[in-house]
Amino acid sequence: MTSNPQSPATKPRENRFQLLSAESLSLVEMVVYAAIGVILALAAMFALFTAGQTLWQGLSAAGSAKTVVEVIDRLLIVLVLVEILHTVRISIRSHTLVTEPFLVVGLIATIRRMLVITLDAANLTSAANWANDGAARLRASMFELGLLGVIVIVLVVSIHILRKSQSPYEEQETNRSEGSGSATPAKATPA
Repeated sequence: MTSNPQSPATKPRENRFQLLSAESLSLVEMVVYAAIGVILALAAMFALFTAGQTLWQGLSAAGSAKTVVEVIDRLLIVLVLVEILHTVRISIRSHTLVTEPFLVVGLIATIRRMLVITLDAANLTSAANWANDGAARLRASMFELGLLGVIVIVLVVSIHILRKSQSPYEEQETNRSEGSGSATPAKATPA
């Protein structure tokens, strides 16, 4: 008679050292995640404050389009920080690393860079900058803008594919960790 290696009776028991090590490392992991979360939250609040301050200074000094782009740039940094904070929260609650928030962070960062390039390209077309190798810099900026456009398309398609290919377990874990769904599986329909 052969024994089934998958049955609980034949599995080797974990000793105390293994259990203590696993629990200790899990605790350290949670403390590190919590510290990262606090630092990200503080950084996001600081970036939001500086965006508001920049907007206030721009309004009081009759700011230009450059002020608007600076405020949008800082707000996009806030969005990146909040999205990373969301990823940390999911990691703390479900003990899994979710891929989609990293793709969203990449998408926001790419759009942020596109805005900065667009502002710089507008400055390059002035007469003073055009004489100092402005045409070559504008060409390089337009090439980078095109590459960033391709990256945006790739990231959007990746997010779409990732959402369509999630297994029911991953979807259930994501919903549970976000607090928007129940952790109990759906009832089976009678046959």
